[in-house]
Amino acid sequence: MNKTPITTALLVSALTTLMTGTISAQAADQAPAVMGAGIDITPLCGTKPMVVALADGYGGDTWRRTTLAEFQDEAKKCKNVTKVLYTDANGDQQKSNSDINSLAAQGANVLVAFTDFGDAMVPALRRAQQGGVTVVPYFSKIAGTSGKEYAANVYQDQVRVGGMWADWLGANLKTGNVVLLGGTAGATSSQRFMDGFQAGLKKYPGLKLLDTNYIVTNWNPADGQKAVAGLIAKYGKIDGMASDYGVTTLAAIKAFEQAGLPVPAQVTLASNNELNCKYLKAKAEKKAWPYLTLDGTSTLSRFALRRAVAAFQGTTNSEPMSVVPYVYADSAKNLDPKCDAAAPPDADLSSGLAADKLNALYKK
Repeated sequence: MNKTPITTALLVSALTTLMTGTISAQAADQAPAVMGAGIDITPLCGTKPMVVALADGYGGDTWRRTTLAEFQDEAKKCKNVTKVLYTDANGDQQKSNSDINSLAAQGANVLVAFTDFGDAMVPALRRAQQGGVTVVPYFSKIAGTSGKEYAANVYQDQVRVGGMWADWLGANLKTGNVVLLGGTAGATSSQRFMDGFQAGLKKYPGLKLLDTNYIVTNWNPADGQKAVAGLIAKYGKIDGMASDYGVTTLAAIKAFEQAGLPVPAQVTLASNNELNCKYLKAKAEKKAWPYLTLDGTSTLSRFALRRAVAAFQGTTNSEPMSVVPYVYADSAKNLDPKCDAAAPPDADLSSGLAADKLNALYKK
């Protein structure tokens, strides 16, 4: 599979116009890593035999299956990994805590946990960490202290991503009304995207944020389409939309089409095959909307595993804790996404898996 090159220049380009205020304090920190292959894990593997584990909060969709496959693929590069364990809490917070306890009891030396339940996971993570397991929660930044509640917290820098969306709209849309679609009510990740987006828009007086709260979609296609239909009825003119999930971006596009209106500019994260195929079809028909998507998100499990392995083995990992996705499609630069008619609609073609491994995953 051909992949968008991930280079230092790409990251610098994406981050050079980050907004002031909230972000400026972060800019003084170590620059984030870029999702994708990352560094070679083999120098981090050490010599101690180890059992590694991934505790997932919800593993039911293709994106999560891809994330697991990436984790397993990365683990295979360490010859001293004796077993890879996996649990799926199926959206149940209590089961998530129980799974963490169970993996520790099964002898996991290294435990990576998806932060589906945020700070509510901290007590279970702390018990495992203090019980001798090297624990690394990943995806969102959560409460706690490295070395106490967990060894480290690898996270997607959502505030920076919100700023990247604002910068793209400022450069390419320039003027108009914009909104941000988030997930569930109170979702920490969606709020952080909104914080970065809102701060970033301050640099672009021609862009008007219609609602200072993110729009709740529950990351669900039906709820997303209903929410966007409501926005159309309420505001009438919407020129640009940001969304923290490709599924809700697709729902927004369908809502505008159903209303018989032109699709506004779309900036998003974690796109999928259906969305990108739809965009390419619209482009071929000269009906495409302005489009930016940031991807490579399924590779974050690799970053988390590398961090955890290094902490357990006592080797040195130079990668930052914060990670940002890379530009996968950008209509302003004529950079097109990939589309595979044979792949599932929710497939993530920006995955770090080799084509044969990705295709085998889809066939399961």
